[in-house]
Amino acid sequence: MRKLCRGRWFVKDVFIYDAIRSARTRAKANGGLHSLTPPELLKPLYQTLAQRNQLDPALVSEVILGCVTQHGEQAGNIAKTSALFAGWPESVSGLTVHRFCSSSIDAIALAGLKVATGQTQAIVAGGVEMMSRVPMLSDEARVFSDPAYAVRHQMLLMGSGADLIATRIGASREDCDAVALQSQQRATRAQQEGRFQSIIPIETPGGLISEDECIRADMTAERLARLPAAFAELGAAGADQLQLAKFSELGAIEHVHTMGNSPAMCDAGALVLLGDAALGKSLGISPKARLVTSTTASGEPLEVVSGCVTVTEALLADQSLRAQDIDLFEIHEAFAATVVKTRQELGIDDSCVNVNGGVIALGHPMGATGAIMTGTLIDELHRQQLSKGIVAASGAAGSGSALLLERC
Repeated sequence: MRKLCRGRWFVKDVFIYDAIRSARTRAKANGGLHSLTPPELLKPLYQTLAQRNQLDPALVSEVILGCVTQHGEQAGNIAKTSALFAGWPESVSGLTVHRFCSSSIDAIALAGLKVATGQTQAIVAGGVEMMSRVPMLSDEARVFSDPAYAVRHQMLLMGSGADLIATRIGASREDCDAVALQSQQRATRAQQEGRFQSIIPIETPGGLISEDECIRADMTAERLARLPAAFAELGAAGADQLQLAKFSELGAIEHVHTMGNSPAMCDAGALVLLGDAALGKSLGISPKARLVTSTTASGEPLEVVSGCVTVTEALLADQSLRAQDIDLFEIHEAFAATVVKTRQELGIDDSCVNVNGGVIALGHPMGATGAIMTGTLIDELHRQQLSKGIVAASGAAGSGSALLLERC
């Protein structure tokens, strides 16, 4: 039956049948996945997705991947080229999308819309980012290398935006360090208890890689407190002046973010299989979740990374839901102040947000993060036998993207 949703006709329910990922490894030459090119990392994920779902890749109409730094090995429409490298049929189309750190949420949303409108029965979405091989900013976008150009376009680096968020909401260094410590502790517990069920072991020349590497189980509040501010120099170079010109009520920008309460750069890939109800019947598999809806929203561009808060609020309003109606949230830890802002403005109980830690502890492979968070949420909904969850991530310049999921 057709359903009218915000002026658009949808003809099918959208189901997520599987969500898998690699481990998240350090974005360094000694990181566990560094020896692989991005397509080499994705190949075993394609193979596993097909094998464990009895999926003939020829049934898949398209692969949509998020990737932020589309440069070097990640350039040239990696969605299409990685599928070909994995041996999937030439009939499978490819689309690579870029909305900074929300890219793979947008990839999943686009895939879901294609299923919902009847354009496809089976589609794969996800993301990849090999930050040890293709470093952040190596694509040399002018908005990040030319301060005057950046000012004219209201496009600042993420850390500067995070410090503005902290200043505007009154988040102290201690508040932000507490968020980071909690993320480390929760991630440590989740890893020890084997909660990350979506990880697929990846064979590398150095051995099998099957565990996230960025978690710091030995982190303490004292160690966090000793770390220096990471973005004061960016502020002095012009970011503070631009922000204070717009927010004249602020006396100064408080630089509270450090390497310890900021997202950890890493390498990872993730894939999600979406389809309609008929796909599951034809393959003899059951869906793990239903994709209820997706949305995007944008707020203050100079805060850069507050979009995950803006879009979560927008999604709840659009669906006439309260925060209390959602069982679990996976909210992008786009620097610790964003988590503090989430708590303050959305009134979400901390016990249902990022219960297995977030990207501060686990690592943030930018183009893949949203798809990884989606798999983590689905696994946790099943582990706790809960119903509804929201995944939300910030893009840049205040943008954000989110998904509402129901456990099947």
